[in-house]
Amino acid sequence: MPQLVFTDYGPQIVWLVITFVVLFLLLSKLVLPSIARTLGERDQQLQGDIARAEKLKAEAESTLAAYRQAIGEARAAAQAEIKQASETMAAEASRREGELAAFFAEKSKAVETGIVEAKTRAVGDLKNVAGEAVRELVTRLVGVAPTPLDVAEAVEAAGRERTAGGERA
Repeated sequence: MPQLVFTDYGPQIVWLVITFVVLFLLLSKLVLPSIARTLGERDQQLQGDIARAEKLKAEAESTLAAYRQAIGEARAAAQAEIKQASETMAAEASRREGELAAFFAEKSKAVETGIVEAKTRAVGDLKNVAGEAVRELVTRLVGVAPTPLDVAEAVEAAGRERTAGGERA
C-alpha cells in the first residue's frame, strides 16, 4: 500500500495540501456563499412568518375581544328586552285584572240590587200573605171579617215589634 511507504510521504503531503486548498477555495467561493444565502433567506422567511403569525394573533385577539363585547351587548339587550316584555305583560295582566275586577264588581252590584229588590218584594208579598192569613183567622175565630186597613195596621205593628225585639237581642 502506497500510503505506508515512508518515502512517498512528501509528495502525498504536497498533494494533500493542494487538494485541501482547491477544495477550500471551491467551497468558500462557490458552495459556502450559496449555503449562506439560502440560510439567510430561510432566516428572513422565518422572521417574516413569525411577524405575520404575531400580527394574525393580535388580529385574532382583537376579533375575540370584539366578539366577547358583542356577545355581552347582545346579552344585555336581550335581558333589557326580556325585562321590557315582562313589564309589558305585567301591565297587561294588571289592566286585565282591573277590568275583570270592575266587571265582577258591576255584576256583584247588579246581583246585590236584584237580591234587595227580591227581598223587598218577598217582604211585601209576605205582608200580603200574612195579612190574608190574619184576616182568615180573625174571620174564623171571631166570625167578623176585619177591614183591609185594620189588617195592614196589625201586620205592620207586629213587624215593628218583631224588628224592635230583634235589635235588642
